[in-house]
Amino acid sequence: MLSSPEQKMSTTVLDTENPPKPAARPSVIALAIKEKSALYAAYMPFVENGGLFVPTGRPTRLGDDLYLILTLMDDPAKHAVSGKVVWITPAGATGRPQGVGVQFTRTEASILARAKIEDLLGPTLQSPRPSNTI
Repeated sequence: MLSSPEQKMSTTVLDTENPPKPAARPSVIALAIKEKSALYAAYMPFVENGGLFVPTGRPTRLGDDLYLILTLMDDPAKHAVSGKVVWITPAGATGRPQGVGVQFTRTEASILARAKIEDLLGPTLQSPRPSNTI
């Protein structure tokens, strides 16, 4: 059985009123945490793969990709960690600094950064003190 010419053709419809947007480059934020109390306040162990609250006024949306260049306390090493915005605290939130919660993506760098953070915090992780997120 021969197929008709219509069956061999494919069509692509272009939406000229809403052209596709180019993929946005992820933002890069340098974050230096110099004190254990600041690390405790920023760390988000309750999100999958861990995460950090990043004080920033940068406009972001839930799901945005971010790269953190993270320096932890006295460690001269910098950790390049990728993540996604999963939390936003807007300006003027009562009792909370403005910023975003960044969930680490599951990469070797983020696994190492999470292990380093949890090692630095040690038993403080079990503290009932409030943090910048909960």
